[in-house]
Amino acid sequence: MTVRVLAFARLRELLGRGEFRLELEPQADVRAAWAALCVLHPPIVSLAASTRFARNGRLVDAGEPLCEGDEFALLPPVGGG
Repeated sequence: MTVRVLAFARLRELLGRGEFRLELEPQADVRAAWAALCVLHPPIVSLAASTRFARNGRLVDAGEPLCEGDEFALLPPVGGG
């Protein structure tokens, strides 16, 4: 299955692009997608604890299943004040 990955801020820098397609096994979930990205781009591993995920514009946890054509966004921590 293919999903569209969106990456922002530091994740975008480490991945070298802000949008791309990722091939995954059928029945993959968010955890599997993150693991695949970590294999392809080891520097992002250090951001695992602070990265949040969205599927089709909705925040999700790592067990959320992905479907063909989904938008899978990698969201860095947000600071402010």
